[in-house]
Amino acid sequence: MTNLLNKGPFRADHVGSLLRPESLHKARREYKEGTITSDELRAVETAEIKRIVDKQVEVGLKAVTDGEFRRTWWHLDFLEHLNGIEGYVPETGYKFDGVETERYNIRNNGKISFNPNHPFIEDFKVFTEIVGDRAVAKQTIPSPNQLFYSTIRDESIYPNLEDFTKDVIQTYRDAIKAFYDAGVRYLQLDDVYIARLSSPEHIFNDGEYSREHWIELALFVINSILEDKPEDLIVTTHLCRGNYQSTWAFEGSYSLIAPTLLAKEKVDGFFLEYDDERSGDFKPLEHIPHDGAKVVLGVVTSKFGELEDKEALKSRILDAANHVPLEQICLSPQCGFASTHHGNKLTEEQQWAKLRLVVEVAEELWNAKEPVTK
Repeated sequence: MTNLLNKGPFRADHVGSLLRPESLHKARREYKEGTITSDELRAVETAEIKRIVDKQVEVGLKAVTDGEFRRTWWHLDFLEHLNGIEGYVPETGYKFDGVETERYNIRNNGKISFNPNHPFIEDFKVFTEIVGDRAVAKQTIPSPNQLFYSTIRDESIYPNLEDFTKDVIQTYRDAIKAFYDAGVRYLQLDDVYIARLSSPEHIFNDGEYSREHWIELALFVINSILEDKPEDLIVTTHLCRGNYQSTWAFEGSYSLIAPTLLAKEKVDGFFLEYDDERSGDFKPLEHIPHDGAKVVLGVVTSKFGELEDKEALKSRILDAANHVPLEQICLSPQCGFASTHHGNKLTEEQQWAKLRLVVEVAEELWNAKEPVTK
C-alpha cells in the first residue's frame, strides 16, 4: 500500500463538496423550467468549478475537488448512472435529526454493471484540465457499500445476496479502472453505510444476518474492489454520519467497526468525523496499524460557520496522537460543506475561512509545506 505523504491524503485536506453559489442554483432552476439548455447549464457549472478550483489553490490546499458542482446529491447522481440502478421519488425522504430530506433515492432495476458512458468520467477529464499542475485533482464517489441498504436490492433480480455482492464488486472494479484511465490518482469513497454500522441505535439483525455479518461483508466488498488497484492510485474512505443542511442522521463512536474495518480495510487513509460529542473518543484509532492508513481527523466542523480555536485544534490532534502516531495524522473538516445541493448553514466566506484554518493549523503543527506530485 502506497503511503507517501506528498500524494494524499495531505496534512491539510478536505472531504470534497462545497457550497453551491446562487448562479448555479439559478441555472439549475432555469434548466428545470426549460429556459436554458443542458449545454448552457454545463457552461455555468464549468465556470463555477474554475472559480472554486482557483480559490482552493489560493487557500493553500494541495488536493482540490470540483465541489461536486455537477451533482445534486453526493451519492445518488453517481449511483443512478450505473447499469441496473434507477433514481425514483419515494414516499418519504431520509430521516435526519429533526428534519426529513428532499425525497429522492435509488433502487435496483436490473443486473448491475458499470456504465462505460458514465458522465462522471467525462466530468473528471474536464476537471483535471482545469486543475492542471497546480494541485492534485481529487475525485469523490459513493462507496459500493451504499448499495447494501435493505431497500435497494430487488430480490426478484437478485434472490441471492452473494450474486448481488459479486456484481457490485465487479462494477466498482470497472469504475476504478475507468477513473484511473481518465487520469484519477486520488479517489475517495464516501461511506455513510459503514459509519451507520457503528451506530448502536440502528439495528442490523433481520433474523438472518447480524451486525457482525454486515461489517465483515462491508470489509470484504471494499478490499475486493481494491485487489487490482494500481500502486500509484491513492484511495481513501470517508466515514460520514450524515450531512444535510447542517443536520446529522445518527451518532455513535467508531468502536463497533474499528476492530474490523479500521484495522483491516486496505485503503490509504480514513477521513473520520470528530467535530462534536456524537463522535466518541479517539480510542478506536488504536486499531489502525502503525505505518498503515493515514488518519484524517475531521475536528473542524463544516456544519456551522463559527471558526474553531487553533490551539484547541492542535490539542485535539495531539490527543489523537496518543492512539495513532502523529506522523500518520492529517487534518480536514469533518464532512463536505454541501453533501446535497442545499448546502450547510454557513456562508461561502466562512467556508473558505474554515479551509484556510485547516491549512494554517497543519503548517504550524507539522511545519509541512508538502510538494505536489501527480
